[in-house]
Amino acid sequence: MATEFMIRGPVALMMLWCALVSARAAADAPAISTATLLYDLTNLSQLAEFPAPAYTCRQFSSWDRASKSPTDGWFANGDCGQYLRTENISGRTEFVMMDAEGPGAIVRIWSANPDGVMRIYIDGEADPALEAGMKDLLGGKYPGLPRPIAGEYSRGWNLYFPIPYARRCKITSDKGKFYYHVNYRTYAHDTKVVSFKQEQIGALRDPIESIAGALENPDKINFASAGDAPVAFETTIAPGETGVLGSFEGPAEVKDLALRWNPSGDRDEPVLRAVLLEIMFDGETTVAAPLGDFFGSGPGVNPFDSLPLQVSKDGRMQCKWVMPFRKKVRITAKNLNKGPVALKGSIAIGPRPWTDRTMLFHAKWRIQHDVPTDPKVDWNYIAATGMGVFVGVAFAIDNPVKEWWGEGDEKIYVDGERFPSHFGTGTEDYYGYAWCSSALFTHAFHNQTRCDGPRNFGRTSVNRFHIIDRIPFQRDFRFDMELWHWKKCLVNTSVMNYWYAAPGGTDNFSAISPDHVALRPPPALQTSRVPGAIECEGMRVIEKKGQPGPQEWDGTSGERHLWWKGGQGPGDTLVIGFNAPTDGRQKVFGRFLKARDYGIAKFAINGHEAGGPIDFYNDRVLVGDEIELGTFDLKAGENTLSVTIVGANEKAVKSYMVGIDYLMLKPAE
Repeated sequence: MATEFMIRGPVALMMLWCALVSARAAADAPAISTATLLYDLTNLSQLAEFPAPAYTCRQFSSWDRASKSPTDGWFANGDCGQYLRTENISGRTEFVMMDAEGPGAIVRIWSANPDGVMRIYIDGEADPALEAGMKDLLGGKYPGLPRPIAGEYSRGWNLYFPIPYARRCKITSDKGKFYYHVNYRTYAHDTKVVSFKQEQIGALRDPIESIAGALENPDKINFASAGDAPVAFETTIAPGETGVLGSFEGPAEVKDLALRWNPSGDRDEPVLRAVLLEIMFDGETTVAAPLGDFFGSGPGVNPFDSLPLQVSKDGRMQCKWVMPFRKKVRITAKNLNKGPVALKGSIAIGPRPWTDRTMLFHAKWRIQHDVPTDPKVDWNYIAATGMGVFVGVAFAIDNPVKEWWGEGDEKIYVDGERFPSHFGTGTEDYYGYAWCSSALFTHAFHNQTRCDGPRNFGRTSVNRFHIIDRIPFQRDFRFDMELWHWKKCLVNTSVMNYWYAAPGGTDNFSAISPDHVALRPPPALQTSRVPGAIECEGMRVIEKKGQPGPQEWDGTSGERHLWWKGGQGPGDTLVIGFNAPTDGRQKVFGRFLKARDYGIAKFAINGHEAGGPIDFYNDRVLVGDEIELGTFDLKAGENTLSVTIVGANEKAVKSYMVGIDYLMLKPAE
């Protein structure tokens, strides 16, 4: 007996619509090739149409394979040197990073420490279609693939050159022990794809150079057509009121939304955060976000230059996300500040037919205050249902310590996946940089626009835009990021998501309240000072050879110590002054660092020998325990500590350095 199975409701209708659209588009579409994919690097207009031919976007990476499920090793962190397998090819060992059936296309390769020769094998051929030093290929030094199509940014190496394949693709390197991501598309089995060949790089030299030039200066790209004259707006909005920036009839599209803000330093941050931008397309409010965060770099005015969003030093903020609508769009701003806010800018509107593949633009924001970093959690960026395409995210965090906050991996689930099809290797890796670098950088597709410091303390803002590596979904989409901090503390986190969805799509964002947008002061730097310690980095230098000075170091009192370097060897002396609160006989203790290039030193207090020589060699940097130097008669006020180099361990690098964390005084019994 035959069994009848039927899916009912909006999900069934959406799946049927997608299947019909994909089949119709695939029949008419030209073959996918390197040439056609190149234009995906800069074509923002096509983001608003569900892809045809349809495809999935997934990721291979070096994620720790010990992460098996939320109850089994889920936050394992050994993300380096993990591969599918090793192979022996022509007498050499090759580490397999990717092996995927086609038809498909590579759309991004990232590494924190690229190494060896990378080989890309296409369609089962024995010889690689592309063979190059991994650093050259990802660093923008391979002939014909210049920056910013490839390049190193804040210690992260990225390649955005598309590499299509008809039947299969395998990527290897002949060196191991590196971190990597490979993002790739997989098309339906009957999709026509022209496989990549190395000579195509030379044949496509002109379009590659043109696209590289555009990506290097995305602010110069004008997506408006002739006749798309911007409509200016200027309004002052009273506290608690909503001002209309523009209202237009369709079918059409918003091509450009620009705003001028007069930068005034820290005062920008709370004001921009408390102006709420809302956009209603065809009766659906799909955009709801604080003004500065919407432009990808909140809080405040933090300059960067990407393809879809730009913020300039003079306060001009520009959005080039293409936003189509069928009937009507209404753009408003609500002022949640205590005083009036003046807004001035322009909106470019152009004609656009509405098709059965056209989607509405979505941009929504959420924030959570005082999030504990222990225990580790998967912090949700977004959960959406319906059919759509995920195209980007901007993230901001307030970190009260200098330690790294972003060890966590991205986990992206598409269409009901039980295990994420994107499983990353670190938060900064997802955003295209590496090694918790605090260096600011700007790129068409990913940016670090703010990092207060020192190191990773304070406010940090990062973003990434999925243009060629956009992620389609037909039923649902969920993006989690592990909150994996080196330190136990409380952080404030906020996220801005950008995606397109067919009309009727839903999401998990709640309404934004005045409490959400009330910007808290920057966190105060939390340091771990040992009670009663006399910090040596602040002592007066009385006599020296070499270069004594403060150095930051985790695990020391106040996370700083006195680092004496540059001495010539045995006999060199450093004399510093330390204060005792009262006259009297007291025990003196010291805490010191050890390292492979530290020497052997002897000490004296007020000219009196303080114990025997101490060997500060260790094969790695170590903050030691307190050492008793002896009992001395001290005077109220300044006393002296003398440090004299007497040699070095036979295993040590002979740099004769010394690191002094603090002195501690205790009453003599």
